[in-house]
Amino acid sequence: MKLDLAGLAQRHGIPAISGVVASAKEVLWTGTAGAAREDSIFRIFSMTKPVTSVAAMQLVEERKLELDEPASRWLPELGKLEVLEGFDAAGRPRLRAAKKAVTVRHLLTHTSGFGYEFTSAEILRYWEVTGEGGMADRQKGVLNSPLLFEPGERWQYGVSTDWLGRLVEAVSGLALGEYMKRHIFEPLGMTETGFHVEPQKWGRLVMNYAREADGRLKEAPFGAPKARAFESGGGGLLGTAQDYTKFVQMLLNGGGEVLQRETVEEMGRNQVGRLAAGRLKTSMPQYSLDADFHPGHDDGWGLGLLINETAYEHGRSAGSLGWAGVANTFFWVDRQKGIAGVLLMQVLPFFDGPCIAALRAFERAVYG
Repeated sequence: MKLDLAGLAQRHGIPAISGVVASAKEVLWTGTAGAAREDSIFRIFSMTKPVTSVAAMQLVEERKLELDEPASRWLPELGKLEVLEGFDAAGRPRLRAAKKAVTVRHLLTHTSGFGYEFTSAEILRYWEVTGEGGMADRQKGVLNSPLLFEPGERWQYGVSTDWLGRLVEAVSGLALGEYMKRHIFEPLGMTETGFHVEPQKWGRLVMNYAREADGRLKEAPFGAPKARAFESGGGGLLGTAQDYTKFVQMLLNGGGEVLQRETVEEMGRNQVGRLAAGRLKTSMPQYSLDADFHPGHDDGWGLGLLINETAYEHGRSAGSLGWAGVANTFFWVDRQKGIAGVLLMQVLPFFDGPCIAALRAFERAVYG
């Protein structure tokens, strides 16, 4: 296949980019451009979510977890949730006790009722009024957000997978990073992925950039990725494109040493019925723009993965799996054609126009 990643990066003004195309058994193409190299380390943010979902599904396979049991069995705080119904005349939140229990399946499918402040104006206002929680506190493990609706009512992107990570810790007795290392990374040979980076590898970290109002990119460093007490199952991993390719190859080949084939097939089935997934309405445009992964189509959601039930024009087949990270990192797994793609950038906000143009051009080139 003819892929000119350097030309693509130059054309769309991407300062650092790394891409891999693979079949189930081999890497078909790999390339980097700009400041990225083959061993460059990216913050993959919400591409952590499918990894956490695989960890949870391993525990389901072992019958330590059940998909439709209340998650409060292991995390009692999830048995005391409240639903945010709005705000009173004085601006105070109006809360009521939730009527339904949040299950493991709700957490895997983002139908629990939890949101993010950057995808929900109501949650953003709640944190502004209460003065606690929010993004900075969530990075320290504060997850005491109210629900936006009763579990199961709709698809809403939020902190569900952070709770799922805590569930994995509670059931396994291991810190999330240690669990992933033993049960996912080591079996797959993912030696460059984790929740922190050793100081000797800091020179391999890709700089993050932020899009300014005039369209130019400005360096926006996140700081050193040191070990933290809270390991975010929703967005804390760092790694290389080559390492993440080993994870998507596992999904493509039916689980390998990590999952049973039947489990991977179940993860790839739509679990949310007619609830549309894959559309995000921003409330913090400096962090994420409005996002529609598949314009004109209602996508589904499996157990931790987006499913496009209609083929992309000049791209992935119907039934393909995928997701992304907030700094414009992306992957897809095309089970019908036996091909997977990983494309990592490091630019905010999410769904930045030039980054999406680069992603679409990359995918067209892969299938062209």
